[in-house]
Amino acid sequence: MATDTSDAPPADTVNITSEVVKLPQEVVITDAGPCKKHVKVTVDRAAIDTRFEEKFRDLMVERPAAVPGFRIGKAPRKIVEKKFYKEIAVEVRQEVLMASLEQLAEEEKLSPLSPPELDPHAVVIPETGPMVYEFDIEVRPEFDLPDFKGLKLRRPIHTFTEAEITREGDRMLEPHGVVEVKDGGAAIDDLVTADVAIKGPDGKELNTLADVKFRVERRLALADGVAENFAKQIGGAKVGDTRDIPITLSQDVANESLRGAKLSAAFTVKEVRHVKRPELTPEVLEHFDVRTPDAFAELVRTRLDRYMEYVQRNQARSEVLQQLAGTTNWDLPRDLLVRQARRTMQRRMMEMKGAGMSEDQILGRRRVLEQDALRSTAAALKEHFVLQKIAELEKLEIEDADIEAEIDRVADQSGESPRKVRARMERDDLIEALATELLERKALDLVLETAAYEDYELNPTEGDDADVSTVEQSAAPELPAGEKSESAAG
Repeated sequence: MATDTSDAPPADTVNITSEVVKLPQEVVITDAGPCKKHVKVTVDRAAIDTRFEEKFRDLMVERPAAVPGFRIGKAPRKIVEKKFYKEIAVEVRQEVLMASLEQLAEEEKLSPLSPPELDPHAVVIPETGPMVYEFDIEVRPEFDLPDFKGLKLRRPIHTFTEAEITREGDRMLEPHGVVEVKDGGAAIDDLVTADVAIKGPDGKELNTLADVKFRVERRLALADGVAENFAKQIGGAKVGDTRDIPITLSQDVANESLRGAKLSAAFTVKEVRHVKRPELTPEVLEHFDVRTPDAFAELVRTRLDRYMEYVQRNQARSEVLQQLAGTTNWDLPRDLLVRQARRTMQRRMMEMKGAGMSEDQILGRRRVLEQDALRSTAAALKEHFVLQKIAELEKLEIEDADIEAEIDRVADQSGESPRKVRARMERDDLIEALATELLERKALDLVLETAAYEDYELNPTEGDDADVSTVEQSAAPELPAGEKSESAAG
């Protein structure tokens, strides 16, 4: 059990004795629900009395306390005890509790996911008898890990065509291009403006959205739902055309009756535009820190190769989880998933940045993950548990040098200074997430080094890793004033 002092008494109020003496204590650990243990600790009275004796001896001899009516060091023991008992009891409680928790962390096989649900100030030392305290703590699930070396994995591969390289280059150059009105129908990467009329599962009008602006991608993510195969369904639509496209709502929409519902959205096209690729002038190339068109083309290929590596690792994580924990049924509590959702998203974002994705690409994938945050978090947590256990068995660790090297790598890719990248990560509380990601990466690398692969061709424009267009509007209308969703009410 890793020591976590986030709920411990403030450091300036705790005095730890220099001599480490093992506490005589009894620990009883019982199941308290999915991924949760109840811990009851009973500290023997003899250890408490010993601490009291040391404190009062100190007040009588080593650092005599001032007691009104008596010369320094001459007050009777009983009077000193009566006057300073409450103060000494607080010190003893803090010292004993801290020592007990540290000993508990060293001796018991617990793998906490969060700090214990313990209020140190609620722990009391009785006048007689042992000190007893108890708490609940979330822990990683216990499971047997099969042999993780020599796994047989399917690996997606793809050789990018010149057309795909050109398209990626166009996207990178888009901020420097000129937006032009297009006469023909909408195609991938075009910019479209449309009015949207949305019907509910019962066929009745549910909501209307005016002047919705979006890029044509394989999927379209609204604030509360996703339209799959969007590019195929909107493709070819000209100004004035209407296309009926299904939208699946998130499981977290405020209106409980609409969670996961399938809606019908009529997109009426009002404008189609496209971005004209700029000439590769020295001024444009300077933005990418290259000097020639050939160097720019190589930069594009490198970016696509990093993306392919990201796809392969994601697929590998999924297959490793399926083989090592596919038959394990972990009942993960909802409150744990809700709290872990932010950490999961942080790790996903760092993976995508490391793959060289643009902010728009990352935003689209993030929106899709957020549509069913609890499900995606549950899958990510299972991956985390498996890879963490591999790291423990193989005694893998992350050093400060590993974190610094990764910050340097991110800085090199983003064109920022390592100091700026670190400052941003510290500001956003991402250093811990980075360390976790690096440890899991090491564990996954160890598995992949010994794996046998069956390669298969992947179409990068399909599947879960395809690009996603985003809009800020919601498909479902807001709840009437005064009504609350289950999550908001909780």
